[in-house]
Amino acid sequence: MLDRGLQEAISAVGGVTELARRIGISQPSVSNWTRVPAERVVAVEAATGVARVALRPDLYSDLDRTGSNDVDLVRARAYALLGSLLQRAPDADLLSRLAQLGGDASPLGLTLIEIAAAAHAASVEDVEREFFDLFIGIGRGETVPYASFYLTGFLHERPLARLREDLSRLGIDRADGVAEPEDHAGIVCEIMARLTSGQLPALAGSDRVIFDKHMAPWFGRLFADIETAVSARFYRHVGTFGRLFLQIESEAFALAG
Repeated sequence: MLDRGLQEAISAVGGVTELARRIGISQPSVSNWTRVPAERVVAVEAATGVARVALRPDLYSDLDRTGSNDVDLVRARAYALLGSLLQRAPDADLLSRLAQLGGDASPLGLTLIEIAAAAHAASVEDVEREFFDLFIGIGRGETVPYASFYLTGFLHERPLARLREDLSRLGIDRADGVAEPEDHAGIVCEIMARLTSGQLPALAGSDRVIFDKHMAPWFGRLFADIETAVSARFYRHVGTFGRLFLQIESEAFALAG
């Protein structure tokens, strides 16, 4: 039996076939749904006009709607999590909270369940050692999470300068005491979290500028490298989460036009 959110979406566009056409997948795929999969909520909302909180209230109904809208709060939380995990190894408190994550049967939901299981099984010492091997290393880590490195093969190159120019135009200043260059993946995710949550007073659409110019060209490769890194155990699931979330963001921005 179809849940109410999926029924609303189908009714809004006049049928399953039209819904499938609008979101660019096959009609049999949509026919097999009993509810809108988590990774398709963005696309279905854009195609039908049915709000995400109506499509999947189990994912969105508990969010605070007094400030930014519920969708942006979900996005901000995902970016904030990635920003934190890419900049530093999780401490005992964060590992404990990650171990309590839940998810549904969607690819993104299953990845959250895998992160929870990995966090439950890991010790702080294990994850600190993994983080060091992945991102720091002796000389350099197995992955080098900077735009300049991924796009030019060297650090402190033109991608960093372009990011600084765009941040300056958006009125975003470098935080005091931050030693890392701004093109570090964790810092870019933190900026996106603050933009989508409204913590940074930038013009509407600023998050898309940062995403299109400073994330889309290389973040997918970074997350794929983290997934397959020899050192990655806990972080393998973080890489998968980042890759899937990036795909959802790309789809959402593409549908927005």
